[in-house]
Amino acid sequence: MKRNVLLLPLLIFLLIAAALLWQLARNAQGDDPTNLESALTGKPVPAFRLESLETPGQYYEAEVLTQGKPVLLNVWATWCPTCRAEHQYLNRLAAQGIRVVGLNYKDDRAKAVAWLKELGNPYALSLSDSDGMLGLD
Repeated sequence: MKRNVLLLPLLIFLLIAAALLWQLARNAQGDDPTNLESALTGKPVPAFRLESLETPGQYYEAEVLTQGKPVLLNVWATWCPTCRAEHQYLNRLAAQGIRVVGLNYKDDRAKAVAWLKELGNPYALSLSDSDGMLGLD
C-alpha cells in the first residue's frame, strides 16, 4: 500500500509529461496554437451605426471602414490592460501613415476621451460602442 502511494506522484508526472510531448509534436506538425480562426475572415464588415466617441451626435456606418483602402480596426477600452500595453504601437503605426480606426467597447465616454488625451490618439476615427451591441452582431 505504501509503495502504491509513492508511485502515484511519479505516475501523475509521467502522464503530464506525455501530454506535453504530444502537444509539442502536434505543434511541430503545423498545428499553430497562436493561429486563431475568425468566422468573419473574408466576409464583408457587418452593418452598424455607431456614434463618434469625440463628437456625440455624429454617427458613422460600416461604409467608413470600406472605402477601398486597408484599415486597422482596433477594439479597445480603458478597463483593458492589454489595450494600454498595445497603445504605444498603435501610435507608431498611425505615425507611419497607417489608417487606424478605434472602436471603444463597453466604456465610459469621458474616461475614454481622457485616456486618449493622456496616451495620445492614434485613431483617424474613434467610434463608441458603449452598450457593446456591435459585438453581438
